[in-house]
Amino acid sequence: MTQNALLDIRIGTLIQGGNSDPANTIRQILPHGFESFQLFFWQTLAGHNLAELAPKVLDACGDAAIISSIGVFGNPLETGDKDIETLRAWESAIDAAPLYGAKIVAGFTGRLRGKSIPDSLPRYVEVFGELSRRAADKGVRIAFENCPMGGTWDKGDWNIAHNPAAWELIFDALPAENIGLEWEPCHQMSQLIEPMPQLREWLPTGKIFHLHGKDGTILHDVIAKYGVYGAKPWMFHRTPGFGDTNWADVITDLRRAGYTGAIDIEGWHDPVYKDDLEMSGQVHGLNYLKRCRGGDAFVPNPV
Repeated sequence: MTQNALLDIRIGTLIQGGNSDPANTIRQILPHGFESFQLFFWQTLAGHNLAELAPKVLDACGDAAIISSIGVFGNPLETGDKDIETLRAWESAIDAAPLYGAKIVAGFTGRLRGKSIPDSLPRYVEVFGELSRRAADKGVRIAFENCPMGGTWDKGDWNIAHNPAAWELIFDALPAENIGLEWEPCHQMSQLIEPMPQLREWLPTGKIFHLHGKDGTILHDVIAKYGVYGAKPWMFHRTPGFGDTNWADVITDLRRAGYTGAIDIEGWHDPVYKDDLEMSGQVHGLNYLKRCRGGDAFVPNPV
């Protein structure tokens, strides 16, 4: 155990790359104690040159935090104008990741719109076969978020990597060592999948590369009365510390499996801690996750 042992699992948050000045955002929130940041983009890079942005972002982080990953969320498998921009953004993020000291680029797999997961596999192998080779040449890993984005096994618009049966298909179809998962319990809870048994099953595979800090609250009384297709919402996304998951258990299992990396809070989803309370909720989540980790400062044993 070293002075940096607690930081083997860093606690951070997401920074919207579409923000006109993400470095300024980092400077404002860094004093709250965030240790890592995922710089993420929706579909396009929003006019940013990642190589030019890197020194500004790293200067804002200083010695207090790292860039854990770059996120590109869109559909790189389709051929519309935005989809092609998303694919180009993936390529740019992979090329630029080493400039940030980041070893992970994360996002959705994409899918063929309106098609089943198996029908999307050939295009997935074509696109991410090339991207995984590009990433491997730069020491970068690719992590797929486990978000359904409203999709099912039979059809959807954004992502095929949202349940374990799909993971088995994509990893078998493209057995690249540098392709894995960006996991969070929330997206499994939204499918009524128990997250902790899943985490314990998948950690030994070495395929969990990064975690999003997002939780959920399931309203079992609503399910019992109205079902999951009724008019009343039966599940809410939550900031860690406000949801159903015991993150001490999550981090315990991560440590037992030898996971090192980051848990970056994915905000802007909590139905209560939003708008003016957004950062209050995120800082609560930050401090809660640090407590679940064992604190925010290494305490040496007596000698």
